[in-house]
Amino acid sequence: MVPGILTKAVELLLGREGRSLHLRAVGWATVILALTVLVGSWAVLMAEQHAGHATITTYPRALWWSAETATTVGYGDFYPLTLWGRVVAVVVMIVGITTYGMVTAALATWFVGREQRRRHRLTATAEETARRVREETAQLHERFDRIERLLADAGRRPPQ
Repeated sequence: MVPGILTKAVELLLGREGRSLHLRAVGWATVILALTVLVGSWAVLMAEQHAGHATITTYPRALWWSAETATTVGYGDFYPLTLWGRVVAVVVMIVGITTYGMVTAALATWFVGREQRRRHRLTATAEETARRVREETAQLHERFDRIERLLADAGRRPPQ
């Protein structure tokens, strides 16, 4: 049951060729972050479980520590004491900071791209309107010129 759900979740995040680069980047970043949190929790628990006065003694505590470390919240309620626990902490921090930076950059790029497409459409609409106005102005000038010629011709002819 759970592997099926995980498979569906990964397909939703990473699947479909036609999906935008932004969604794929966010999807990959989410998968990498989730794996880092899960593996980092296990690794820090292995490093800390035999340390004296350790605060990370169960997997739920390790998972909480890993999540708050990846998000750089760092409440300070759980922290590694051993060298290997701190090495794991650095890896979790770097992956967390990088991942959130990638997601933020992808979202910012997506918003900027939407705005650029909107401005491009507005510019194209304005250019089309200006072209039509120029054409209609030219047609009006031609009509006025014709009317002026007709009036000039009519002024030269003797009255009947």
